Amino acid sequence: MRGGSIAALLIAAGALLGACAPPALQRPSTAALPPVRESFDASGRLSATHGTDALSANFQWRHRGDSDELVLASPLGQTIAVLTGENGSVRLQSSNGRALSAGTWTELTRQGLGWPLPVDGLKYWIQGSPRAGEPFTTEPGNEGRVAVLRQDGWTIVYQAYAQSEGVWRPSRLTATYPEVELRLAIDRWQ
Repeated sequence: MRGGSIAALLIAAGALLGACAPPALQRPSTAALPPVRESFDASGRLSATHGTDALSANFQWRHRGDSDELVLASPLGQTIAVLTGENGSVRLQSSNGRALSAGTWTELTRQGLGWPLPVDGLKYWIQGSPRAGEPFTTEPGNEGRVAVLRQDGWTIVYQAYAQSEGVWRPSRLTATYPEVELRLAIDRWQ
Protein backbone atom coordinates (compact mmCIF):
# COMPACT_ATOMS: atom_id res chain seq x y z
CA MET A 1 0.00 0.00 0.00
CA ARG A 2 1.18 3.54 -0.74
CA GLY A 3 1.73 6.48 1.66
CA GLY A 4 -1.98 7.27 1.88
CA SER A 5 -2.79 3.68 2.70
CA ILE A 6 -4.12 4.39 6.19
CA ALA A 7 -6.51 6.93 4.67
CA ALA A 8 -7.71 4.42 2.08
CA LEU A 9 -7.91 1.73 4.74
CA LEU A 10 -10.03 3.96 6.94
CA ILE A 11 -12.31 4.86 4.06
CA ALA A 12 -12.96 1.21 3.38
CA ALA A 13 -13.18 0.20 7.01
CA GLY A 14 -15.29 3.11 8.08
CA ALA A 15 -17.69 2.57 5.25
CA LEU A 16 -18.01 -1.06 6.22
CA LEU A 17 -18.79 -0.38 9.82
CA GLY A 18 -21.86 1.55 10.81
CA ALA A 19 -23.02 2.57 14.24
CA CYS A 20 -26.39 1.31 15.45
CA ALA A 21 -29.28 3.69 15.02
CA PRO A 22 -32.87 3.94 16.27
CA PRO A 23 -35.72 2.17 14.43
CA ALA A 24 -36.13 3.17 10.81
CA LEU A 25 -38.25 6.07 9.62
CA GLN A 26 -39.17 4.73 6.23
CA ARG A 27 -40.50 6.86 3.41
CA PRO A 28 -42.77 5.42 0.78
CA SER A 29 -40.86 3.58 -1.91
CA THR A 30 -41.80 1.45 -4.84
CA ALA A 31 -38.76 -0.77 -4.20
CA ALA A 32 -39.11 -3.70 -1.82
CA LEU A 33 -36.90 -3.24 1.25
CA PRO A 34 -35.59 -6.44 2.85
CA PRO A 35 -35.84 -6.87 6.61
CA VAL A 36 -32.82 -5.51 8.49
CA ARG A 37 -30.86 -8.07 10.49
CA GLU A 38 -29.42 -6.85 13.80
CA SER A 39 -26.79 -9.60 13.66
CA PHE A 40 -24.98 -10.90 10.62
CA ASP A 41 -21.72 -12.28 9.31
CA ALA A 42 -20.68 -11.21 5.84
CA SER A 43 -17.52 -11.85 3.89
CA GLY A 44 -16.25 -10.93 0.48
CA ARG A 45 -14.03 -8.45 -1.32
CA LEU A 46 -13.83 -4.69 -1.33
CA SER A 47 -12.03 -1.94 -3.13
CA ALA A 48 -11.93 1.68 -2.04
CA THR A 49 -10.56 4.77 -3.74
CA HIS A 50 -10.18 8.32 -2.47
CA GLY A 51 -8.34 10.59 -4.85
CA THR A 52 -5.14 8.74 -5.77
CA ASP A 53 -5.25 6.39 -2.74
CA ALA A 54 -6.63 2.92 -3.34
CA LEU A 55 -7.10 -0.27 -1.38
CA SER A 56 -8.22 -3.77 -2.37
CA ALA A 57 -8.87 -6.34 0.34
CA ASN A 58 -10.87 -9.34 1.42
CA PHE A 59 -13.14 -8.69 4.38
CA GLN A 60 -14.89 -10.61 7.13
CA TRP A 61 -17.48 -8.56 9.01
CA ARG A 62 -19.17 -9.79 12.17
CA HIS A 63 -21.99 -7.50 13.35
CA ARG A 64 -23.87 -8.13 16.60
CA GLY A 65 -26.15 -5.29 17.70
CA ASP A 66 -23.76 -2.68 19.14
CA SER A 67 -20.64 -4.69 18.36
CA ASP A 68 -18.66 -4.92 15.13
CA GLU A 69 -15.48 -6.69 14.12
CA LEU A 70 -14.02 -6.27 10.68
CA VAL A 71 -10.92 -8.07 9.47
CA LEU A 72 -9.31 -6.80 6.27
CA ALA A 73 -6.84 -9.10 4.54
CA SER A 74 -4.70 -8.94 1.44
CA PRO A 75 -5.66 -11.10 -1.55
CA LEU A 76 -3.00 -13.55 -0.29
CA GLY A 77 -4.66 -13.76 3.14
CA GLN A 78 -2.32 -11.60 5.22
CA THR A 79 -4.16 -9.43 7.75
CA ILE A 80 -4.02 -5.73 6.83
CA ALA A 81 -6.07 -4.42 9.75
CA VAL A 82 -8.58 -5.39 12.40
CA LEU A 83 -11.31 -2.90 13.25
CA THR A 84 -13.53 -3.26 16.28
CA GLY A 85 -16.30 -1.18 17.73
CA GLU A 86 -18.50 -1.60 20.76
CA ASN A 87 -20.50 0.71 23.04
CA GLY A 88 -19.07 4.03 21.89
CA SER A 89 -15.49 2.95 21.31
CA VAL A 90 -13.92 2.12 17.96
CA ARG A 91 -10.40 0.97 17.23
CA LEU A 92 -8.23 0.22 14.23
CA GLN A 93 -5.16 -1.97 14.62
CA SER A 94 -3.06 -2.18 11.46
CA SER A 95 -0.60 -4.93 10.63
CA ASN A 96 2.31 -2.49 10.94
CA GLY A 97 1.44 -1.90 14.61
CA ARG A 98 -0.28 1.47 14.21
CA ALA A 99 -3.40 1.84 16.32
CA LEU A 100 -6.12 4.48 16.25
CA SER A 101 -9.11 4.74 18.56
CA ALA A 102 -12.09 7.06 18.94
CA GLY A 103 -15.57 7.28 20.38
CA THR A 104 -17.33 7.01 17.01
CA TRP A 105 -16.60 5.87 13.47
CA THR A 106 -16.89 9.52 12.38
CA GLU A 107 -14.20 10.55 14.89
CA LEU A 108 -11.99 7.67 13.79
CA THR A 109 -12.22 8.66 10.13
CA ARG A 110 -11.67 12.30 11.07
CA GLN A 111 -8.43 11.23 12.82
CA GLY A 112 -7.27 9.12 9.92
CA LEU A 113 -8.53 11.24 7.03
CA GLY A 114 -8.78 14.76 8.39
CA TRP A 115 -12.50 14.88 7.58
CA PRO A 116 -15.52 12.91 8.85
CA LEU A 117 -16.82 10.14 6.64
CA PRO A 118 -20.61 9.56 7.02
CA VAL A 119 -20.44 5.83 7.77
CA ASP A 120 -23.43 5.21 10.04
CA GLY A 121 -25.45 3.70 7.21
CA LEU A 122 -23.41 0.85 5.79
CA LYS A 123 -24.69 -1.77 8.21
CA TYR A 124 -28.05 -1.06 6.56
CA TRP A 125 -26.88 -0.33 3.02
CA ILE A 126 -24.98 -3.61 2.76
CA GLN A 127 -28.34 -5.28 3.48
CA GLY A 128 -30.17 -3.32 0.75
CA SER A 129 -32.01 -1.02 3.19
CA PRO A 130 -31.73 2.64 4.15
CA ARG A 131 -30.15 3.78 7.40
CA ALA A 132 -32.68 4.06 10.16
CA GLY A 133 -33.98 7.46 11.14
CA GLU A 134 -32.79 9.50 8.14
CA PRO A 135 -34.41 10.59 4.86
CA PHE A 136 -33.68 8.50 1.77
CA THR A 137 -34.81 7.84 -1.77
CA THR A 138 -34.77 4.58 -3.70
CA GLU A 139 -35.23 3.44 -7.27
CA PRO A 140 -36.56 -0.05 -7.95
CA GLY A 141 -34.82 -2.53 -10.23
CA ASN A 142 -36.35 -5.08 -12.59
CA GLU A 143 -37.31 -7.49 -9.81
CA GLY A 144 -38.77 -4.78 -7.54
CA ARG A 145 -35.72 -4.83 -5.26
CA VAL A 146 -33.76 -1.64 -4.58
CA ALA A 147 -31.49 -0.78 -7.51
CA VAL A 148 -30.36 2.65 -6.25
CA LEU A 149 -30.44 4.07 -2.73
CA ARG A 150 -29.52 7.67 -1.92
CA GLN A 151 -28.92 8.71 1.67
CA ASP A 152 -26.59 10.97 3.67
CA GLY A 153 -24.99 12.26 0.45
CA TRP A 154 -24.09 8.72 -0.67
CA THR A 155 -25.41 6.96 -3.76
CA ILE A 156 -25.49 3.18 -3.44
CA VAL A 157 -26.02 1.21 -6.65
CA TYR A 158 -26.91 -2.47 -6.29
CA GLN A 159 -25.60 -4.50 -9.23
CA ALA A 160 -26.64 -7.97 -8.03
CA TYR A 161 -28.57 -9.83 -5.33
CA ALA A 162 -28.38 -13.39 -4.03
CA GLN A 163 -30.80 -15.31 -1.86
CA SER A 164 -29.70 -15.96 1.74
CA GLU A 165 -31.97 -17.75 4.21
CA GLY A 166 -35.00 -17.01 2.04
CA VAL A 167 -34.25 -13.27 1.74
CA TRP A 168 -32.70 -11.49 -1.23
CA ARG A 169 -29.52 -9.70 -0.05
CA PRO A 170 -27.09 -7.60 -2.09
CA SER A 171 -24.14 -9.51 -3.47
CA ARG A 172 -22.51 -6.61 -5.37
CA LEU A 173 -22.81 -2.89 -4.72
CA THR A 174 -21.00 0.39 -5.31
CA ALA A 175 -21.25 3.28 -2.85
CA THR A 176 -20.09 6.71 -4.00
CA TYR A 177 -19.61 10.01 -2.20
CA PRO A 178 -17.67 13.03 -3.50
CA GLU A 179 -14.13 11.76 -4.25
CA VAL A 180 -14.85 8.36 -2.63
CA GLU A 181 -15.86 5.09 -4.28
CA LEU A 182 -16.37 1.84 -2.40
CA ARG A 183 -17.11 -1.41 -4.24
CA LEU A 184 -18.24 -4.51 -2.35
CA ALA A 185 -18.74 -8.07 -3.51
CA ILE A 186 -20.39 -10.12 -0.76
CA ASP A 187 -19.63 -13.82 -1.18
CA ARG A 188 -21.31 -15.10 2.00
CA TRP A 189 -24.14 -13.98 4.27
CA GLN A 190 -24.96 -15.63 7.58
